[in-house]
Parts: sequence; C-alpha cells; structure tokens
Amino acid sequence: MTNHLFDGLLPPDRDPSRPMLIAKDGSVATTYGQARDRTGQYAQALASLGVKPGDRVLVQVEKSAEALLLYLAVIRNGAIFLPLNTAYTVSELEYFIQDAEPKVIVCSPLRLDSIREVARVPGVAIETMDADGSGSLR
Repeated sequence: MTNHLFDGLLPPDRDPSRPMLIAKDGSVATTYGQARDRTGQYAQALASLGVKPGDRVLVQVEKSAEALLLYLAVIRNGAIFLPLNTAYTVSELEYFIQDAEPKVIVCSPLRLDSIREVARVPGVAIETMDADGSGSLR
C-alpha cells in the first residue's frame, strides 16, 4: 500500500546519499538513506508494540533530529502522532493520556516515572527516547 504522506517526505527514488538533515555546524547529520533506515527501525518497533494505522502514538520528548525521525516513523505506520509539550505538568499529562487513549507513549527517560504514574489506559505501552535516539524504543 502506498503511503503518500510518508513517500512525499522521504521519496523512495531520492538519492540515499543526499543530505536530509544538516547539523548546526553545517555537517550532514542525516542522509535520506539513513532517515529511511531509522524510520524503518522505529516503525518496526512501533508495529511490534501493536501500533496499526489509525492508532495514536503520544510523544513527549525534546525537540531533536531523532524526534523528527520518530514522527516520520509514526506516519510511515499510518498512525497518528500526538506531540506533547515537555513543560506539561503531571496532571496535564494525565488529562491528555486519558483523553487520547494512545496505543504507545514515547517519553524522555527523565519523565518515565511520572508518565507511568498517570498512564492508566489499558494496553498502553510506554517507551523512552532521548534526544540522541537512545532509550527503550530503539
């Protein structure tokens, strides 16, 4: 099945060595080929957690290249990306989690304990991801 949104952002015929993300110092941070590979890894990880098209993936991580790749992976799976501000309080998180009924929550490792406290949605998986991509999701 064609995923027009994902393929529009990461065209399959794009030169895989072409830069997609450039670091602040001007160096190539991620090529299109690397982005396709990493979004595939994240998409597979999400699928192994039961994420199907139309499911919600709630994300509360710092802004980073890896967060962008996670966004693309969610789209690649046909799921819905729900970003949450990292400054939300625990009670605000509880509201959003209960209201959204996500299949998966991805949060900063530093927020894991508070997310676990309020994530009382049956069957929700909670994974972590840091700005460098490390964490349980990878």
